[in-house]
Amino acid sequence: MRTLKLAGMLVFAGALGLTAGPQARAQAGPNDGQIQVDVAKALSNKRFEGVKADVHNSMVTLSGSVDVYSAKEEADRKVHHVKNVEAVRNMIEVGGPHTEDSILTEKLAKKLEYDRVGYGTTPFNAITLDVHNGIVTLGGTVYGPVDKDTAVSEVENYPGVRDVIDNIEVAPVSMEDDRLRMDLYRAIYGSVELGKYSMDPAKPIRISVVHGNVMLSGVVDSAMDKQIAGMRAGSVPNVFKVVNNLEVKK
Repeated sequence: MRTLKLAGMLVFAGALGLTAGPQARAQAGPNDGQIQVDVAKALSNKRFEGVKADVHNSMVTLSGSVDVYSAKEEADRKVHHVKNVEAVRNMIEVGGPHTEDSILTEKLAKKLEYDRVGYGTTPFNAITLDVHNGIVTLGGTVYGPVDKDTAVSEVENYPGVRDVIDNIEVAPVSMEDDRLRMDLYRAIYGSVELGKYSMDPAKPIRISVVHGNVMLSGVVDSAMDKQIAGMRAGSVPNVFKVVNNLEVKK
């Protein structure tokens, strides 16, 4: 009789939701329902219409697809800011058109050449670009954080880019390096032979300066132009070292 009463009490308590076994408790965290609602609101923009979200114990798993890589990154950021979310697993795939690596490299290089033109920092930004299976690796050195951010944004928003690895370094803030940049600019572009490279602002002789160390990059018309650029850079006072990575047009 006592056994029957105990069983009845357990059934009654279960009906009231007063007890739950370990397996039941593991199915959902206490905040999962509200998190699911809040995540849906955060991803209500049309660019996330192909994204799905699954919540389990305050961890959100994102799946589905988006058109460009920047949408994948933005979805991740938005969900990370949702209240009570403890972790985000981003399994979103980037769809959009398939583009051959060689074509994607050419298109992105053109975009980066003209990035920040008109802001005065273009000659001092030297960004490298590598594309493999739609995954873009960015490297090199830029003048400031804004130059880095805009370059990365150009790539992240380009159709066909599946992923972005950002290895771009921002040159440290230095008044001495700033003085050197201007002295180097005058020395190189003030040359009769090299002045022509200032005509197209997207294709200058690029001058990177970090702690007095100088690297020249870009494309010039002849081996003589490359040699002159290196010599003029080396003649600037307070330059420690010059690495001449200028390429000669084929």
